[in-house]
Amino acid sequence: MATATDKLTQLKSAASGLNQISENEKNGFINLVSRYLSGEAQHIEWSKIQTPTDEVVVPYDSLSPLPEDSAETKKLLDKLVVLKLNGGLGTTMGCTGPKSVIEVCDGLTFLDLIVIQIENLNSKYGCNVPLVLMNSFNTHEDTFKIVEKYSKSNVEIHTFNQSQYPRVVVEDFIPLPCKGQTGKDGWYPPGHGDIFPSLMNSGKLDTFLSQGKEYVFIANSDNLGAIVDLKILNHLIQNKNEYCMEVTPKTLADVKGGTLISYEGKVQLLEIAQVPDEHVNEFKSIEKFKIFNTNNLWVNLNAIKRLVQADALKMEIIPNPKEVDGIKVLQLETAAGAAIRFFDNAIGINVPRSRFLPVKATSDLLLVQSDLYTLENGFVIRNKARKNPANPSIELGPEFKKVGNFLSRFKSIPSIIELDSLKVTGDVWFGAGITLKGKVTIVAKAGVKLEIPDGAVIENKEINGPEDL
Repeated sequence: MATATDKLTQLKSAASGLNQISENEKNGFINLVSRYLSGEAQHIEWSKIQTPTDEVVVPYDSLSPLPEDSAETKKLLDKLVVLKLNGGLGTTMGCTGPKSVIEVCDGLTFLDLIVIQIENLNSKYGCNVPLVLMNSFNTHEDTFKIVEKYSKSNVEIHTFNQSQYPRVVVEDFIPLPCKGQTGKDGWYPPGHGDIFPSLMNSGKLDTFLSQGKEYVFIANSDNLGAIVDLKILNHLIQNKNEYCMEVTPKTLADVKGGTLISYEGKVQLLEIAQVPDEHVNEFKSIEKFKIFNTNNLWVNLNAIKRLVQADALKMEIIPNPKEVDGIKVLQLETAAGAAIRFFDNAIGINVPRSRFLPVKATSDLLLVQSDLYTLENGFVIRNKARKNPANPSIELGPEFKKVGNFLSRFKSIPSIIELDSLKVTGDVWFGAGITLKGKVTIVAKAGVKLEIPDGAVIENKEINGPEDL
């Protein structure tokens, strides 16, 4: 059996021939694999976990009010860069190209909304908040073309690519591209933890520092709730916090999300993958671990530079096994949230749920396209007419999975202000002006096309055929 050292020696010599990637990428890749092979894993001692205090996870309501003076606000905003993670494709929703160009509401895409929001800030305060998109090799070319349409906007848009690493063959740890897999399948983007070295390697970090920028607000491009929050920025600058993770109270839908803990005097992210099997149920309980990571992160740019230069960001490695043409391969990834423990004076802020509105599936699209939300200045605003603070839970069958199919099955999106839950399966088609209330289940029998007529009001009902309407 080849030892870890043998594997690493073979890997290094094979990787040296990968001309498609830069020296920085090769070094980063070798570094990651050698950490993985050395078995360096951070074992959490369950008994040492402590619930963070309000000093560590600050309640949003306790943040200081903002200065009234718009000149002060401009000063704050001029220290900010907004960065959206734009490496994901819309494949799970049946779309080709970057997920950020899926139309969300009123014919506008995620990217349109983000640009409108920043345009409004820049116009209102006369500041210059740039937008940065971190692409992957999967989304780079498409994004480059799409961004041209904003050339007349008053938002400076920057793009850079995150690293491209080769997948390694499980059997012998040789990079897949060295075995003749020259297409895209031989490569992967190594998770959003790669944002820190990539921001620096791209030269963008130094550009922003030279412009006097101090903080970057990082968020997923598909989280409609991740808008610039001046109270958070103000708090971080006043308290010299190098890193802030926005967390929000867990509901039963979020039990797998990472949470913040205090551990050996530092704040850190605890992910379900790090939890010993016998404690998984405890981790999922919303009694003990009440908050989860929204992946809205605020990070000091000087601190990023310091830590990347010192090679100090050794986030937990997430091994992601895949199969390509019948060959078992491994891609090693890291997550940006796991970097929290390396920054000085790092905190969480427990934010309102409205700051976490991700659109991961067509069921989420149904929520944001319904009367539950309206659009104002690029912001998605929740309808005050809904009394329940939680959103309805929505489950749509495979017939609705792709955006195209989803849109064709609704003449218009139903009113769901008073809906608690909706479950739809089978060949179901919705007319216009429908209202859904309470708990609604619609199950079309196999081979039956079930049409819900225009104007139907359905409350607390299970529908299996036209006779139930």
